[in-house]
Amino acid sequence: MSSFIELGVRPEIVKGLSALGFTVPTPVQEKVIPHLLGQGGDWISLAQTGTGKTAAFGIPLIQNVATGSPDTQALVLCPTRELCVQVARDIEGFGRYLPGVKTLAVYGGARIDTQINTLRRGTHIIIATPGRLLDLIRRGAADVSQINSVVLDEADEMLNMGFQEDITAILGKTPANRNTLLFSATMSAEISRIAGRIMTKPREVIIGQRNSGADNVKHLYYMVSARDRFPALKRIVDLHPDIYGIIFCRTRQETQEVADQLIQEGYLADALHGELSQAQRDLVMGKFRRRNLQLLVATDVAARGVDVNDLTHVINYNLPDDLAAYTHRSGRTGRAGKGGTSVSIIHQREGWRIRAIEKNIRKSFVQGRVPSGREICANQVMHRINMLIDAPPDLQGLEPLLPLAVEKLATLDRQELVKRLVALESKRFLEYYRNAPDLNVGEKDGKGSQGKRKENDRARDRNSGKFTRFHVNVGKNDGVLPERLIAIINNGSPKQKIAIGRIELMRNFSFIEADSKFSRVVLQAFHQLMINGKKVSIAIDAGSKKQFAARNGSMVKGRKKREHKPKQNKRAGQAH
Repeated sequence: MSSFIELGVRPEIVKGLSALGFTVPTPVQEKVIPHLLGQGGDWISLAQTGTGKTAAFGIPLIQNVATGSPDTQALVLCPTRELCVQVARDIEGFGRYLPGVKTLAVYGGARIDTQINTLRRGTHIIIATPGRLLDLIRRGAADVSQINSVVLDEADEMLNMGFQEDITAILGKTPANRNTLLFSATMSAEISRIAGRIMTKPREVIIGQRNSGADNVKHLYYMVSARDRFPALKRIVDLHPDIYGIIFCRTRQETQEVADQLIQEGYLADALHGELSQAQRDLVMGKFRRRNLQLLVATDVAARGVDVNDLTHVINYNLPDDLAAYTHRSGRTGRAGKGGTSVSIIHQREGWRIRAIEKNIRKSFVQGRVPSGREICANQVMHRINMLIDAPPDLQGLEPLLPLAVEKLATLDRQELVKRLVALESKRFLEYYRNAPDLNVGEKDGKGSQGKRKENDRARDRNSGKFTRFHVNVGKNDGVLPERLIAIINNGSPKQKIAIGRIELMRNFSFIEADSKFSRVVLQAFHQLMINGKKVSIAIDAGSKKQFAARNGSMVKGRKKREHKPKQNKRAGQAH
């Protein structure tokens, strides 16, 4: 294993790395740093979160800065302000003992006039979110015309968040001969297409397997009825007294509701989602990093850029719609060489989604059993006993009380004292889980009642107009399965299952038939959805549009007249 000095890193930077606890390079740093310090060129690096990619590009960026020039020489684009701030903090730490290098984090939610003033004084490296940087460029405050290196950090996430146009506009302001470095946890078809447009013969560095999950993360899933999702979550948390993790939810509302329920029941938890102000987000993240919170309940967007190394668990309260998002979620744990666990709580018809994720990340899941109350009580009691044995007692200020305590407990023999201690520690859990039901369920067919209907019944429904046919721009090449399309539709209508007809899966698109009464619900379910890095669009197929328009009163009288105009009139018109 090489040292940082052997990779060509300057001693001043090595000193800064040592102060941050970096002793030896990670695999991605060993592969990337020497080339970026030497010949440069365009690079694509596929590596999971926590593999040391920030140092892999950050060290060469600060070492290559010409401090004698005030020009901005390097640019790092990040998907979120949290990641932007974290990357800036790390790069500043690497260059702590390298005088003259000026860096600036540029992101929305902070005062733009302060950022403008700092930029005008000269900044060598800008770390930015695309939207705010583009705003500053248009105002003439940020000048990227002398950039020699651009880094796209978590490029797949930036595409998922819709930053493609902003990125293209920013890169259009930079020199054509720049070095472009793309770092991503996954390599979707869209990432490949963009790389082909903005990069020149890029080299590729893959740490692990392409689009694979981290090796030191254990993947578990628990199957329960949908109504038992929160009770199952509580049992999983209660089974692990030392848990320190992130719970991922699908929506802001669900995130807040789950956090509120946990807080009400005495758990050290809080919510992180897009409706919080920057000050509120900073407060929550500060408490989480200090471990004043054990559980952070978050949406995918809000958690991007959350950089905490010691998470024991990531819990998927709901699986993400985009398979690539699972890789990002699970990559939050098992970092810096430590082990971690990614837990998914699924309902009976989601088994196919676990199999799809297994195929995507090339890792196997283990199906766990939601623990019983007895198991939880046993774990909690043993945890308390281990704490009692292992933790040295802090007796400061207690010495005067000890003789009184010894005298008071003298009437109890050892066995009786242990019994009472165990009873006291387990009372709350024993009472809560007394007569608690088994939450584990078996997997259903996945097709439900619709899978049992006869084909001639479906045909009759189609012909009678009970089904509307939809065209969706994703297909087999996008890793889509019929079960996934069904799940997306029914997740959009949690109160009532929607009848599904025929699904035709093509290479690049699909046709779906669904109950006509829920046409608007189906359209909304796919609105602003990303599947494996591709923005989904859905439309009612031409054959169903007339029925849909008639049901919703949107067909104008003139159009009806044209459609029913007698043929002989048309011929008469042509004869004139």
